[in-house]
Amino acid sequence: MTNYMPPKVWEFEKASMGGKFGGINRPTAGARHTQNLPKGDKPYQLYSLNTPNGIKVNIILEELKVLGLLDYDAFKINIMAGEQFGTGFVDINPNSKIPALVDYSTDTPISIFESGAILLYLAQKYDRFLPKDSAKNAQTLSWLMWQMGSAPFLGGGFGHFYAYAPEPIEYAINRYAMEAKRQLDVLDKHLTNNQFVVGDEYTIADMAIYPWYGALVLGKLYVGQNDYANYDASQFLSVHEYTNVISWAKSIQSREAVKLAENLSLRPIGE
Repeated sequence: MTNYMPPKVWEFEKASMGGKFGGINRPTAGARHTQNLPKGDKPYQLYSLNTPNGIKVNIILEELKVLGLLDYDAFKINIMAGEQFGTGFVDINPNSKIPALVDYSTDTPISIFESGAILLYLAQKYDRFLPKDSAKNAQTLSWLMWQMGSAPFLGGGFGHFYAYAPEPIEYAINRYAMEAKRQLDVLDKHLTNNQFVVGDEYTIADMAIYPWYGALVLGKLYVGQNDYANYDASQFLSVHEYTNVISWAKSIQSREAVKLAENLSLRPIGE
């Protein structure tokens, strides 16, 4: 039980943050320093990091590259060094979060941010991984939005308090562990009779969900050591219970484009 009592008005300057990301974020938006972004010679320029949200976009880019439809340059945005707050990155993503993509294949360059938006943009542009059938299309969009709405509970909620907070807070961990398991159960029940998230068709819904929930059940997410304990989310959440999610995740993991996406080499923007 903590002795903390919320003040009548929250003030950033008086707030005790701590933890792995405590010194990075502020309650204000915008650039903090001047830093131009490099640009390669490919039609697409990706500025990202190999986090779950970054890997989503890596996957569709690699899937489309395997099909011979596009090529791209990939640059690393070091969020621990605050590179997401440089002027160049803020110009293409005012929210200062990875990933961000610039499409130079058009007459006027197009910047896209938010991983779900990038998936949808590329799927629509190349007419791939988004079903034409109205019912399947609606289902794909529904599961894409499910992931976008649910993952913050898994990442910013469970993952943060379980692995990154400066101290373990029982209520927060229990609250988000319960929600993470509920979400896994939603997905597991849905996959009972489905090869992919949308029946037998591989879509952007799979690409969006795999780097979060697939990585979790495969033991890739929130495994390590913090200031007070070793942590292993797959063991803590008993992910072995979600057999359908595990089978689905293994099938996605085996795709050549996904293997390339998970190990994508990103060039530092300082080079």
